[in-house]
Order: sequence, then C-alpha cells, then structure tokens
Amino acid sequence: MFIRNERSVTEFIKFYPVVSTIIIIHIVLWLIQDFLMLPIGNTLYQLGAGSNYHIAQGEYWRLITPMFFHAGLMHMLFNSFSLVLFGPALEQMLGKTKFVLAYVGAGIVANIASFIFGHAIYTHVGASGAVFGLFGIYIFMRFFRKHLLDYQSSQMITVIIVIGLIMTFLRPNINVYAHIFGFIGGFVIAPLVLRKTKPYSPWQRRYRDDDGVQFDPNRWKKKRVPSNMKKNAFWIVIVVLALLGLLSRIL
Repeated sequence: MFIRNERSVTEFIKFYPVVSTIIIIHIVLWLIQDFLMLPIGNTLYQLGAGSNYHIAQGEYWRLITPMFFHAGLMHMLFNSFSLVLFGPALEQMLGKTKFVLAYVGAGIVANIASFIFGHAIYTHVGASGAVFGLFGIYIFMRFFRKHLLDYQSSQMITVIIVIGLIMTFLRPNINVYAHIFGFIGGFVIAPLVLRKTKPYSPWQRRYRDDDGVQFDPNRWKKKRVPSNMKKNAFWIVIVVLALLGLLSRIL
C-alpha cells in the first residue's frame, strides 16, 4: 500500500489532493524563505515558528503553523518524502476531511507537548510531529484493525516506526516531544477516524471511462509526452530541489 504507481504529478495531485497541498505549502514556504530569501519569507517564518515564549503570550496559532515550516531544504524534503510515502494510503482510506483532522490533530498534540515540556524560550518547526501521528494511526491498525493492512505493509511500517523512534533519541537537534507525542496523538485519534474504513490498495483500478471506448481519427497526429517522463516527473522535481539544496551548502 506504500508503492506509488501514479503516472504523473497531475495524477498524484488528483488522487491525493490533501497530501499534495501540504507538500506544495512546504515547498512554497521553503522557496520564499530559504531559496529566494524574500523578506516576506523571514516574516512568515518568525510569525509561524513554534515559540514557547510567544505561545505563553497568547499567540496560540503557533500550535498549528510550525508543522508547515522547516529549518532548511533537507528538513523539508525528509518530511515531504515521508508524506509522499505514508500519506496517500491514509488519505484514500479516511477521506479528505478525516485525514486533515488526523494530520493536523496529531501535529497540534505534538506542538502542545513541545510547549508544555520544552523550556520557556524553546523554538521549533517541522511536520515531523504530524508525520509521526500518521505512524501512530498505522500502529493502531497494526494491532487493532489488522484487516486494513496487508502483511508486507504491516511489517514494513513496524520496522520503519521502530527505526524512527530509535533515531529520535540518537540524532541531535530533534524535537523528541513532537515525535513521541505526535505518535501518541495519532494512536489516540485512530479509533475515531478509522470507523467504517476499508482497506486500500495502490493497484486498484482508478481509470474508468464511463462513455466507453471512442475512436479518435486524429489520435496518431497528436504529440504525446513520453510515458517515462510522466512517471518520473514528480521525482525529477524532488531531485532538482535536493540538488539545489546541496549546491547552496557547497557555495
């Protein structure tokens, strides 16, 4: 269920509009802040970052906004890659509304924990708390909704989550509170959003022509985009962004 078989970026956006919108927000905010270095980017970052000091002063929107900002390209790409891998199946299973509630809800739980347990001037950004919330939902399915996960996906997600939790305590500059409590938040939210949920397979047939097959006499005259380019378009965009980030560090 974690295999991506969309033929183009357009198809990915069509099938997973919420995941796509979140990733686009990640990229746009990174572009205007870190790549283009526009003044408005720094202003948005200062207003949206999770700052315990400012939250204590009543700026409660900072319990939501940090999950859309990132500290550099690699940080943004890692969380966006995680969403590309683990978000689509849940969006299809839960539907757009429940997916948004689960994702944002887990992210808020993670940010509240960072406020409660972090020091008074602690500042943080990143979608990892919300992403770990998705992991929490998968683990709930792993133990209490086993029919929703095939065996391979169940084993894969378990290994990935165990590694992710271990790395949480080994890598420096990680918001441990966000990871742990985002995971817990997703686990608690899971039974609320998984009601009447059906299993999802990336191989299910999505392409249906309700009008039947029609003959187009000019079909051979039309210019066609090579299928390989369509299939790899999304990854090309991500790789280009990664190269830009690496070059920016070198230069």
